[in-house]
Order: sequence, then structure tokens, then C-alpha cells
Amino acid sequence: MDLGASGNDSVVTEFVLLGLTKTPALRPILFVIFLLAYVATVGGNFSILAAILAEPKLHTPMYFFLGNLSLLDVGCISVTVPAMLGHFMSNNRSILYRSCLSQLFFFHLLAGVDCFLLTVMAYDRYLAICQPLTYSTRMSWGIQRALAGMSCVFSFSNALTQTVTVSTLTFCGPNVINHFYCDLPQLFQLSCSSTQLNEQLLFAAAAFMGVAPLVLITVSYGHVAAAVLRIRSAEGRKKAFSTCGSHLTVVGIFYGTGVFSYMRLGSVEASDKDKGIGILNTVISPMLNPVIYSLRNPDVQGALRRVFTRRQPPT
Repeated sequence: MDLGASGNDSVVTEFVLLGLTKTPALRPILFVIFLLAYVATVGGNFSILAAILAEPKLHTPMYFFLGNLSLLDVGCISVTVPAMLGHFMSNNRSILYRSCLSQLFFFHLLAGVDCFLLTVMAYDRYLAICQPLTYSTRMSWGIQRALAGMSCVFSFSNALTQTVTVSTLTFCGPNVINHFYCDLPQLFQLSCSSTQLNEQLLFAAAAFMGVAPLVLITVSYGHVAAAVLRIRSAEGRKKAFSTCGSHLTVVGIFYGTGVFSYMRLGSVEASDKDKGIGILNTVISPMLNPVIYSLRNPDVQGALRRVFTRRQPPT
């Protein structure tokens, strides 16, 4: 344990990430698995982004937000996986204190923007299906940029607040983190000073950035479901539900893993379940999102085929 002297106390200057396994023989296998997952995630999300940019039919608010979501997925997995790959190939699993806080900041920044964008996308579907006559004015290009910008500002404020308050904690004892990246619950457990304020701030952030968006998403899709059920044509109902099904699947995965990750703050010891949820949240979810959004969307599928075959879109 690397400790720096500070008066009569010892202060932790770096942490040790235990990672996913203590078995050396498994590290090369895990390295290959997560390297492939990282390449698939980056390639898949940039393919979606390229399809949106190349296909005029996809220059709509829904796909504008989807393109931003793809960038966030690339950023989210890049915060955790490259460092984990480096630890797989090295016996040194330490991470500097400032690097740990940087990882914490960017993870919460990107995850927070994800929360708000998923909410904005639900609102977009509500306007498109329930308020079609005013959709173009209520979701204009200026409003799209304003909503995306507000999402970034709110998330940046929260990530900065959480990181600054964590930096005020004292770490003077064990510096071993039973995880593969730095996050709030694990750092709270290692602190030898009171984390009461930090936990209150995290609770407030969870209410503002987790519960409130989830309520808004639920209300939006409640109105959408009621409107779709009033459509007499079975084909019309199927088409309307198909545009929302992908988004609801992503919302379920994102919020399901997020709630489990932060509802266990009172747990004394981290478990392998935390690592499993962390993999779902930071690796599996970003990797699946391009598949989920393109699987039942013929417009995206057609745009992807034209991107890879370099064909021009139909005029």
C-alpha cells in the first residue's frame, strides 16, 4: 500500500483495484473477451452514428438523440474498459488517487447525461405519437440542442459535486477496492471520515437524476400506450409500439442495473454481484444498445447497409 505521510497520519495516495479475478491463468482469456466487447461496442455505436449522419431519412429528433446516446455509450465503456485491459496484462493493479477521482467524475458525467437523454427520448416519442400536429414546432432543432445542452449541464454539475465532496474524505486505512473501477459505494467503504454528507448528496442526486426521469418516462409512455391503443389498425399499432419498444428495453437495462448498484450503500463488503452489475452497466449495456435500436428498425438497417456498401440513399 502506497501511503504518504501527513502529520501523524498516513494518507492513501493510490488505490488497488482487485479487478474481476485473482487467477492469473484467466487474465489473458478475460483480456480477449473484453477487448472484443470494447471493439464491438465502439464499432457498433459509431456505425449507428455514421448511419444517422449519412441517411437523410434519419435526420429527425429521435435519431439526433440516438446519435448522442451512441457517443455516450462509447465514452462510458472507454472510462472503464481500457484501464481494466491494462490491468489484465500487468501485475500492477494500482490506480493513483487523482486518476481514481477522474474516472469517477467522467463515469458519473456520462451516466448522468444518459439518464436525461433517455427521458428526452421518451418525451420525443410522446410528442410524436400524442401531439403530432405540434411536433415539428415543439421539437425544433433549437429545442433539440437546448435539451441536449441542459442534460450535459445538469449531469456536469452533479458529477463535479460528487467528485469534489469525495475529495474531501480522508482515506487513511485499507486502499484495496474490490471492483474493476472507482465508484462511490466502494470509496465510501474505504473512507475513515464520515460519509454522511456524501450519502445525502448521492441520495438527492438519485432522486433528481434517477427517480424523477423514470417517473417522467413512465408518464410519457402511459400516454403513448393510451394513444396507440386507440389506433384501429393493427398494423398502425404494431408500427407505433415498435418505435418505442427499443427505447423501453434500453431504459429497463439502464435503470435496472443502476438501481441495484446504488441501493446497497449500507453493505459493509462489496461482492462479486457488484462486479457483475458493473459489467452489465458499463460493458454489456453500451454493447447491446446498437443491436437493440437496429434489430427492429428497417430505416436504421437500410442506412447501415448503405454505409457498409457505400450506396447512395434513394432520392
